Amino acid sequence: MGIIEDSGSDTSLSIRSSIRTEDDSSTTYSRRVRSDHSDDFYDQLERPLRPPTSEQHFTTKHTEFGHCANETYRHVSVFRPTAKIEAFVEEDPPYYILVLTYLSYILLILFGHIRDFFGKRFRSQAYRHLMPSDGYAALNSDFDSFYTRRLKRRMDDCFSRPITGVPGRTLMLLDRVSQDNNLSFSLTGTKTRALNTASYNYLGFAQAEGGCADAVEEGIRQYGVSSCSARREAGTTDLHQQAEALVAKFVGHEDAMIVSMGFATNSTTVPALVKRGCLVISDELNHSSIRTGVRLSGANVRTFKHNDMGSLEALLREVISQGQPRTHRPWKKILVIVEGLYSMEGTLVNLPRMMELKQKYKFYLYIDEAHSIGALGPHGRGVANYFGIDPRKIDVLMGTFTKSFGAAGGYIAGSRALISLLRTRGHASCYSESISPAVL
Repeated sequence: MGIIEDSGSDTSLSIRSSIRTEDDSSTTYSRRVRSDHSDDFYDQLERPLRPPTSEQHFTTKHTEFGHCANETYRHVSVFRPTAKIEAFVEEDPPYYILVLTYLSYILLILFGHIRDFFGKRFRSQAYRHLMPSDGYAALNSDFDSFYTRRLKRRMDDCFSRPITGVPGRTLMLLDRVSQDNNLSFSLTGTKTRALNTASYNYLGFAQAEGGCADAVEEGIRQYGVSSCSARREAGTTDLHQQAEALVAKFVGHEDAMIVSMGFATNSTTVPALVKRGCLVISDELNHSSIRTGVRLSGANVRTFKHNDMGSLEALLREVISQGQPRTHRPWKKILVIVEGLYSMEGTLVNLPRMMELKQKYKFYLYIDEAHSIGALGPHGRGVANYFGIDPRKIDVLMGTFTKSFGAAGGYIAGSRALISLLRTRGHASCYSESISPAVL
């Protein structure tokens, strides 16, 4: 990143390097990036008062998205039939790491309980929120409260760091300090630019300038900031209908429905698909939103080993032959839920084998493509595109706009009959506010 100065501005971005010699003759190099809060270009909290220079354009785009002209780094995301799909292998840490980790937690918990024991007796005012008062039980007296106060607070400065500007390949941190052992923080007024490995925006669409930003501005002028209504009432605009048609065309299904929150896309859709008397077979490492939706549905649930098709087939044989508990009646329907790309493990669903099992055992398939849509396949259309499988053979395709597309919300794609059912029975259509036109 270069140094940019504008003679017509009272403020400028300066990069200062200082060399400090210690008593032991060792040299420490420190480089600090500072930006005054009144800087109308780098603050990125206000609209620039004057057009940026060409150098500023280049620096901003490089900071937000980066650039690479090396052809050797370009790769077509497509599955080759000769390639082998590797089985997931869970790597166990060495025993000495396990022992030291558990020992550290035991010591922290022990000292935490000792501090609480004496603190409640000699500093009762500081512990009032943890003790019963006027006949009311304490709201935060469980282990979660203890963990937050005695373990998490020690490393709180590593999390929830406030930023300013676009979360691109780098981001600007607002520096902060704590004078009370991380109980509270105060901003110092300085900023630090850091490499961003903590957010989505895979394809760089969450930009501050360019086509996406211009479309957002135009959308706000035409539709306002919010629709202020649910989809079943006055929350459906022509923009929502265009977006749903575009999503359906992109993923290769007949129809699609968009939801204002990615988590709610799963948690409100699953209860509309299954109920009591149905069976959900879920990968053991599925996302929390899927687990929440399954619990809300009231359906029975069984899990199989992560991405293990042998475990899945054995479970299918068992549940089909045994039927429902106690009555042994056939299940009303069986829904298998997996993710296309598991974000925490980096594993890819074995979709070819999954489709073979689907054809053999006649279950419905639900694939969460929150992390795979836009990132996999020669055209970025997810795991079906990656493996060369017709997406219409997959009953339910779920995805989000938060990862690759740098926006908010999610979608469900499927047959017209399915989407019509979800628009009627889905909680997201009836009770939640429709997605903001500015996002679309």
